[in-house]
Amino acid sequence: MTHHTPNPQAVLFDMDGTLIDSEGLWWIAECEVMESLGGTWTPADQQHCLGGPLERVGDYMADKVGADLTGEEIGTRLIVTMERLMRSEPLEWRPGAAELVRSCQSAEIPLALVSASYRQLLHAVSDVVAQETGGHPFDVSVAGDEVSVSKPHPEPYLTAAQRLGVSIEQCVVIEDSPTGVASGQASGAFVVAVPHMVPIHAAPRRIVIESLEGVTVADLAAWLADADR
Repeated sequence: MTHHTPNPQAVLFDMDGTLIDSEGLWWIAECEVMESLGGTWTPADQQHCLGGPLERVGDYMADKVGADLTGEEIGTRLIVTMERLMRSEPLEWRPGAAELVRSCQSAEIPLALVSASYRQLLHAVSDVVAQETGGHPFDVSVAGDEVSVSKPHPEPYLTAAQRLGVSIEQCVVIEDSPTGVASGQASGAFVVAVPHMVPIHAAPRRIVIESLEGVTVADLAAWLADADR
């Protein structure tokens, strides 16, 4: 008799850098906003802010240029610029991400989108995702402006699991940034880290892989089961 490894109760996807390759668009938006403030944005600046909440990026920019604007006001400029880019530029999927979303749908595994981005950006992305996957695949989504504490705090992932009615310990979180990985780990979920711009190391209840290409539901189930042995 073959032993069936149970599927995760849910798979919780980060958006930027994990599901879609939006860092190029963020780079354009950040450069535009910094230029409007009279400053310049560098790759080191982008890396420093990777995966963080918008408030942190806005505060960082305000400090860098000594702007009269608050971090929140700069963040609003970033969101407006980013939404325009997301709706006008083609969105790039990260390798293997669309296929894994479709596989989870076929296996009837609940899916959540958990992002530090704001709700209006999740809306901008969701239509493109729906086109690629034949419908809106995410049962719930949690945006950065809908939680009291954003990543690296566990609240975003705990909120997603609560809304889905599943045990966070039996969920798989898929993330690309150290900030997001920290959030997923602190929540108690099993984390699949797919580093995009910053290295991430393996740890208990965390696996690090190069790409989602070829990753199956059975892989997620096996990794989760191994972590709990």
